[in-house]
Amino acid sequence: MARRTIAGSRILITGASQGIGRALAVEGARRGAKLVITARSADIETLADELRRQGAEVEAVRGDVTNPDDRRRMIETAVEKFGGLDILINNAGIGATGHFIDASEDRLRKIFEVNFFAVCELIRLALPVLMQGNKPMIVNISSAAGKRALPARSEYSASKFALQGFTDALRAELVRFDIDVLSVCPGLTATNFPSNMIENKAKMPLDHLRAMTPEQVAVATYKAIERGKHEIVLTWQAKLLSLMNRLFPKLTNHLVAWRVKKLYADEIKARKQQQKQERQPETASAGR
Repeated sequence: MARRTIAGSRILITGASQGIGRALAVEGARRGAKLVITARSADIETLADELRRQGAEVEAVRGDVTNPDDRRRMIETAVEKFGGLDILINNAGIGATGHFIDASEDRLRKIFEVNFFAVCELIRLALPVLMQGNKPMIVNISSAAGKRALPARSEYSASKFALQGFTDALRAELVRFDIDVLSVCPGLTATNFPSNMIENKAKMPLDHLRAMTPEQVAVATYKAIERGKHEIVLTWQAKLLSLMNRLFPKLTNHLVAWRVKKLYADEIKARKQQQKQERQPETASAGR
């Protein structure tokens, strides 16, 4: 758990055009980091220009983390422009809401491609470069949903659980190379993440609970990087949910299931009535 300073560190941030990623870029520039920022949107170039005007050393790579060639360009840019890489921040992510029974295989695969497989493969490419870095670290932006899965967010939760498991194993594996690994698990954050979802079909919206700002997440993340922490969970709601799930899993399961039953009370009642009506002719026939 090496302590480090952000000033002068060479940092690659994915998904940096908006939300938490943009806040990480702005805060990193303010702290004197040398940045490679990436995103699919052309906004990434605009952000880079803004940060350069403020005196920051920034290189922008417009690309998709799920594209192998784009991933390679991200790492090559860090090496060519800054001579290497010290910190890799995997922030790019995508989500969807709605019950699994109503979803498609394509939705599940898209979420895992961005949230899990792209992260793993970018890390694979970055490891030889990070080994030569100064107090190197990998930072995976996970989610409170990776600590406790939520209904109507099953695929997103699954992708973050996979990322959590991978992160924990990787942390132990990379000890021999002196590479730290940090997992950041924000709760609901005030970003436009919901508007960028593949689908948004949750019957119970949670957007009104998005109290933490991206800037607060960015500051907390850099503090954790400086201190060499292994994991941080952000927002008191996320901390409470994680604690309840660990200490009282049966109660947590009951409360979550109760909420789903309440939301779908009319549908459950109608289905039971239909099943009762379908059984009545069979009962009458058996009596004859």
